[in-house]
Amino acid sequence: MASPYSGGGREKVASKLPPSLRQELKTRAAQLGIDMQVAVTDAIEQWRARPADDNPVVDTAGAESWNTWLPTGLPDAFKADCADRDISFVQGLAQAIRVWIDSHGVPLTDLTIPQYTRRFVVCNQKGGVGKTTVAAGVGQAIALGLPRTTGASGLPELAGLRTLLVDYDPQGHLTSQLGAKQIAPGTESLVTHMVERERTTGSLLDQVVPIAPELFQGRLSLLPSSFDAFLLDSRLGSVRGPRETSLQRALAPLEQHFDVIVVDAPPNLGLAMDAGLYYAHRRKNEPAGASGVIIPVEAEDSSADAYAMLDSQIRTVSLDYEVDIDRLGLVVNKYDKRKGYVATHSLEEWRSLGTPPVVAVVPDLKEQREAVHLKQPLLMYAPTSVQAQRMREIRRRLG
Repeated sequence: MASPYSGGGREKVASKLPPSLRQELKTRAAQLGIDMQVAVTDAIEQWRARPADDNPVVDTAGAESWNTWLPTGLPDAFKADCADRDISFVQGLAQAIRVWIDSHGVPLTDLTIPQYTRRFVVCNQKGGVGKTTVAAGVGQAIALGLPRTTGASGLPELAGLRTLLVDYDPQGHLTSQLGAKQIAPGTESLVTHMVERERTTGSLLDQVVPIAPELFQGRLSLLPSSFDAFLLDSRLGSVRGPRETSLQRALAPLEQHFDVIVVDAPPNLGLAMDAGLYYAHRRKNEPAGASGVIIPVEAEDSSADAYAMLDSQIRTVSLDYEVDIDRLGLVVNKYDKRKGYVATHSLEEWRSLGTPPVVAVVPDLKEQREAVHLKQPLLMYAPTSVQAQRMREIRRRLG
């Protein structure tokens, strides 16, 4: 739908909102099947059309930082209206959302409130299997959404969700591939929030950057890697308290801002990977398969050996910390049947495992390499490519 404002796109708006009001908005939008950004846009338009004395005063004490994307031009118009009505932008936004919630749908007591942000950790201790490719592609497919399909398949439409890609790999390939910059040493980052909690004063949300907002409508963001992440394993060794929960503690404040978090994990079996696997564990009352690990592999023998070591680590973390870690699926990446018997036989072996299932076979084609070279998201550079289709297939399989 064309925007009635200049530019026709969307711009990021930083404000504050009481946590309870934000949760009501998220719940009501989900219950009505409406994107959060659309709901806020409707709320502001509804507020602007009402007389000033018809809008309720909202208690904004304890309001926390909150970002959204609005049609270009609307934020300035809204701020001007707030100034004319002699109220703050925070109060005006809270009033608009309060009015929209109260005028849409059934009482909140009748709704099912989502309890957890879904978490997908893309991991394999073997480097070069395409963890970053899979993490980026799946995150893009989740943020973009899948259109309603027709025909005998009857597959449902999957709406685009607010998705955060987390570059947890010190090599920073995900950050580089998406054209972002690594966080400089001495700056607050995921690492400092994991190991120096008592010294962090800012919000990790301040380090999050949007990715191709014109395509993903502000629903895809990245938490870049940091240069000091190479020392994470050694620094985790000196952390007070449970080390395995360090990643979960650091990312917890971000979960309220995203529907899905996709973590590109480091290629090792150390303490950082323990924390990554723990982050993917099934939380209390969370449905099986809602979160978990996605494992990229290759159709060759060394990849099978690496998978066995990773599988052992998953079992160890599960037993040591008494948690369930769901293996959501294998992605056989860079597959080329022209490599002969080793490739075709290995693929058969992966499929014969049964659990976890092979959720996609991604061919070794040029489009992904070209997208990386140009520092563009694959689903932007080559949206109709076979590789892009496979990323959508993985997203469909995740539900």
